[in-house]
Amino acid sequence: MTSGARSGRRPGRSGTRDAILDAARARFAEVGFDRASIRSIATAASVDPALVHHYFGTKHELFAAALELPIDPQTILAQFAAVPVEHLGEAIVRAIVSIWDSPVGTPAVAAFRSLLSSGDPSLARSFLLEVVLKDIRPRVDSPPGTGDKRAVLAATQLMGLLISRKLLQLEPIASMPVDELAVVVGPTLQRYFTGDLPLQD
Repeated sequence: MTSGARSGRRPGRSGTRDAILDAARARFAEVGFDRASIRSIATAASVDPALVHHYFGTKHELFAAALELPIDPQTILAQFAAVPVEHLGEAIVRAIVSIWDSPVGTPAVAAFRSLLSSGDPSLARSFLLEVVLKDIRPRVDSPPGTGDKRAVLAATQLMGLLISRKLLQLEPIASMPVDELAVVVGPTLQRYFTGDLPLQD
């Protein structure tokens, strides 16, 4: 930062918002979601931290905006907290696919396509490991030390399902009803979550 730079309100609403988004993307890519603070993002954007909250609310909402997601991922993930761990697989497939097929599905899939083709996997990796899987990993950590592996294995199944249904549009997956997909694919996720796998802690 030059000696003449200072925190405060930048001229023009869109310029301030864009500066915050640019700083957020850079910071999230550099250190990940957990280690990127609102204050550090505000400093990089040369604005007061209050402006970050004013434009974007929470850090999760800022992350969603930085990734151009049409919905705050916490809105989706919160509903899994009450699901018994032995039913997580089917519940996750049903909820995630329902969102893909909803009106917000098209921009959501476009955002993931953009992340995957960006050439820089850091934002996508941070989103997957530090947001999507963060609350699931401790719930499936049995035996202790295997939670990370179980959650990532399940994520590979969901990513394959997304690519097959929405990007490649492979039949019959592309047109299979959500409930049928949940019943068919859910047990595979559940095996990764709670099944007897040859995992080492």
